[in-house]
Amino acid sequence: MAKEENAIILDFLPHGYPMDRRPMHMKTSIAQALGKQTLVLLELVPKKEAFLQPHEDVYIGEGKRDKIHHIVGKINPHKLTETAKSELNFIIGELVKTDQKRFVEFFNKAGSINMRIHQLQLLPGIGKKHMMAILEARKEKEFDDFEDIKNRVKLLPDPEKAIVKRILLELEGEEKHYLFVRY
Repeated sequence: MAKEENAIILDFLPHGYPMDRRPMHMKTSIAQALGKQTLVLLELVPKKEAFLQPHEDVYIGEGKRDKIHHIVGKINPHKLTETAKSELNFIIGELVKTDQKRFVEFFNKAGSINMRIHQLQLLPGIGKKHMMAILEARKEKEFDDFEDIKNRVKLLPDPEKAIVKRILLELEGEEKHYLFVRY
């Protein structure tokens, strides 16, 4: 699996976590972020002079990084700050919108997990009837975008919102199957 190259800042704590009891000179600034490809929650340590903003896109890959000193690792969603939690939904929505091709491809390629359940059924609001309608529609022609899915599959819940909800569920870390978040 490829390593994450870019992350989107959810929150920046220039003085570290408030509950950190170490003396001020020992604290490091912390950034909570979301990996753009793997959709994994990450804790980053910015370089000393760096000041980060929520929604900022930062390079975290191999080689010279402009603003990030190092990656601490994955972060549990329950450790997110209130700011990070409130930005997460919006940022995922923006990612799904800007990388629409990637998520529409899911509707075009999703398959069965086993005899009883299909990947499409893991999306909130999509049951057997909607799954069958999606499979029938994509047999005729692959979907071009979210609007095409909505137009060709009648009474389908908003596919874009269903993807966002599914990603948020997967980030909680308690799903049996993962479609979008790579752990």
